[in-house]
Amino acid sequence: MWTSERSRNLPAKEAAAELGAVTLGGDPAGVSLGGERRWLTVYSPGGYSWRPTAGDRVLVLKAGAEGESPCILGTAQGERTLGPGEVRIDGGSSSVYLGRGRLELTGNVYINGKNLADLIPGLKK
Repeated sequence: MWTSERSRNLPAKEAAAELGAVTLGGDPAGVSLGGERRWLTVYSPGGYSWRPTAGDRVLVLKAGAEGESPCILGTAQGERTLGPGEVRIDGGSSSVYLGRGRLELTGNVYINGKNLADLIPGLKK
């Protein structure tokens, strides 16, 4: 009897991670998780930095013993299809693509602050 009574009174445990929509872009960011949460720190792999944009779908980890420190781990992948081993990094109107034996750069390319088109004589702008 005691064990059956105890199991009925257990509080519902909150999920350790949730999908949310960014309401305030940047770092820290605001995310809607049923209600808006603000000042969420954004994490990414070492050496890589990014700032979510309003409207992005993100994965929020609820860190801490009671989930009191939510943070953003990443965004849902876009609808572009990539093959196994291919990589694409998008930022604004620029992108880097690695795959199928080639490297593709979209946007203006700068080397040490100088436009590549200015460094190579005869290169079309």
